[in-house]
Amino acid sequence: MLKGKNILVGITGSIAAFKMPALVRLLKKEGANVKVVMTPCSTDFVTPLTLSTVSQQPVLLEPYNKTDGSWHSHVDWGRWADLFLIAPASANTLAKMAGGIADNLLTTCYLAAKCPVFFAPAMDLDMFYHPTTAKNIKTLISYGNRLIEPQTGELASGLTGAGRMEEPEIILSIIKDFFSKSQDLSGKKVLITAGPTFEAIDPVRYIGNHSSGRMGYALADEAASRGASVTLISGPVNIKATNQRVSTVSVMSADDMYNACMKSFDESDICIMAAAVADFTPEIKSSEKIKKSENLELKLKKTLDILAVMGQKKRDSQYLVGFALETENELSNARIKLNNKNLNAIVLNSLKDEGAGFGVDTNKVTMLFKDQTEIKTETLPKTEIAGIIIDEIVKRFQCNN
Repeated sequence: MLKGKNILVGITGSIAAFKMPALVRLLKKEGANVKVVMTPCSTDFVTPLTLSTVSQQPVLLEPYNKTDGSWHSHVDWGRWADLFLIAPASANTLAKMAGGIADNLLTTCYLAAKCPVFFAPAMDLDMFYHPTTAKNIKTLISYGNRLIEPQTGELASGLTGAGRMEEPEIILSIIKDFFSKSQDLSGKKVLITAGPTFEAIDPVRYIGNHSSGRMGYALADEAASRGASVTLISGPVNIKATNQRVSTVSVMSADDMYNACMKSFDESDICIMAAAVADFTPEIKSSEKIKKSENLELKLKKTLDILAVMGQKKRDSQYLVGFALETENELSNARIKLNNKNLNAIVLNSLKDEGAGFGVDTNKVTMLFKDQTEIKTETLPKTEIAGIIIDEIVKRFQCNN
């Protein structure tokens, strides 16, 4: 299952580093090519010689060899890997990753990595529960990195609680599960939209919404992990796709998104329109900053209905999915949108559901299909919701083609 896969293992300064030779050995037994990069502090807990022996590769610690001056390219290592596992991930390294600080070879490799990144925190329970650590973990997840949850158990401090790094056998199982995903979208072209649009009022101000783009980006990474060639058309967000098969097109306004979608729509097999496109835009956009006055009257006009145009243009072989965010009469409004816009399916969010909607890492959705089928999920991380949505789309797309 892991035969021929390139796995880069990053080890940081935590007592849990003693488990890593066992994990590297397990990865090698599965046929993976393993390279190890360490932070200087990690060598206090496990030796480079041990890791070099079990990985059968030189272990890198510094950006360059001080003896001969040769450079250890973090770019090459970041591009070599099919998966980057950072375990154990100390509180210090989590903070550097979240903040984009690249002061050692491991963190520079992280910033250069084009592959999926998994991280397994390990620290004392008070450090793990500190608000800063929680914020950093949340930030890393929002970037598309995958958390391997620490377990509760006896810690090096003598305390018992959360912060114990997951066991090597479980981490191996997680990695194997990731690579065993069906390539059921291999050879397919998938168009996905994500994020908000910003509709300019003047050069300074705009009309927008609170969409973070996380759901659309999770869908893009999920589709790409299953072999699809993904075009992700994204409004202004602060995240990025992690899979190399995702080609991101950045747009600003609803008009920009319409034009980008029309360029890719005809050649797409599946289209998932997860963006929160503005329904209205200023009728007149001032070329100069509007000065503050007692009152400002803003006249709005409707934006182009991208989903409706796609519904009119779509071929029988294409599969078109819309999103609906509702606050009242949710199911009936979503069903009307499904039928009126000639969609194959629609994904409904309700702002009444706690943990769903904008600005959170979780979601709770109801998928409605043309055949009257409804599929409801629990509140789950958006990465898991993405897997459920893609599963259902692939199942029906394959039946139609």
